[in-house]
Amino acid sequence: MVSRTVRIDLQCYFSLEIQKDEYMKGDKHMLFVEYPKCTTCQRAKKWLDERGVEYTDRHIKEENPTVEELKEWHKKSGLPLKRFFNTSGMKYRELGLKDKLPEMSEEEQYELLATDGMLVKRPLVVGDDFVLIGFKEAPVSYTHLTLRRRLRCRSRWSPYH
Repeated sequence: MVSRTVRIDLQCYFSLEIQKDEYMKGDKHMLFVEYPKCTTCQRAKKWLDERGVEYTDRHIKEENPTVEELKEWHKKSGLPLKRFFNTSGMKYRELGLKDKLPEMSEEEQYELLATDGMLVKRPLVVGDDFVLIGFKEAPVSYTHLTLRRRLRCRSRWSPYH
């Protein structure tokens, strides 16, 4: 049972490595949406740069995501819309969104996110067929192989996929 799981996980790992290589060769477009003063964004950007991953950089406060972009990214991510909110941000707390979000429609949430880039969880890495939200660096180990494929579609992405 364990060897079967490891084999499947390794296959997922290698398919993700191939996908990463495609982005490194410039065959696909990748957008990196960040707030430059955010240390998490800085670490994610450094990780991408060290590996030669090509991307277009975008300042989230100067160029807020549009409602249309947010809808597209939400669909690609497969995550609940709430994951797109920067729940630890000052703006989120100032507006009391913890209590308000459950009562808001999806359309209202999209419109709210599009008003201020500081409400959006960052960094965002947007590829042709995926969206990664947040960044969490983790050590390499075989136990992380199981998580790699799942993290690709979760709110925080691990640099080890």
